[in-house]
Amino acid sequence: MMSSGSCLDSIQDGLITACPWDPSINGEFFLQTTLSIPLTHVKDFINDIKAIVKIEPKSLCVLEGSNGILMRYVTSSPAFLGKEKKALDFDLTYYRSKDDPLTPRLYEDYVEEIEQIAILKYEALPHWGKNRNIAFDGVIRKYKNANAFLKVKERLDPLGLFSTEWTDQILGLKGNVTIVKQGCALEGLGICSEDSHCAPNKGYMCQPGKVYREARVCTRVSA
Repeated sequence: MMSSGSCLDSIQDGLITACPWDPSINGEFFLQTTLSIPLTHVKDFINDIKAIVKIEPKSLCVLEGSNGILMRYVTSSPAFLGKEKKALDFDLTYYRSKDDPLTPRLYEDYVEEIEQIAILKYEALPHWGKNRNIAFDGVIRKYKNANAFLKVKERLDPLGLFSTEWTDQILGLKGNVTIVKQGCALEGLGICSEDSHCAPNKGYMCQPGKVYREARVCTRVSA
């Protein structure tokens, strides 16, 4: 557990002791992508990130305002949906428009490519609470004990009282987490397959990745 103080909101101190994440004040606002890379693939993943930065050294400045890329070691777990291998968590924190989520982000294609390299190339496991939809697309297939988990889930909660449309989607029971519509890739609702999934009216088109060519990212190709 982590704490940032008592999170008081007394009017006597001008809210200076309020938690920065308190929605009642104009505090912090950001998105996070957190993915676990098996230790056996960490070196290659970092080298891919270095190759991306070499193309555009300023590309990851968009992460520097939020502590850059945070990393922490995590161990394997016997839990049915636990991490099956020792891994390194990569935590990317970045800003996107609070007023209009369909506003493209500066150098967003570079961050999107890192995200897709982790998920698609290195089969990264997502943090269950810190990711966009694309990280959960087909994620249940990455867990060898998924069927055992689903059997326990059915036995302990046969009426689905603890299930939602979202949990059914990420567990592969009903529907899909990806959403295909105009601008969907900007929010990570899906990976772009055509320009309309980005922001063509603002010069952002669906393009292959610069290092991982299998990636499809929203890239600014015109002013």
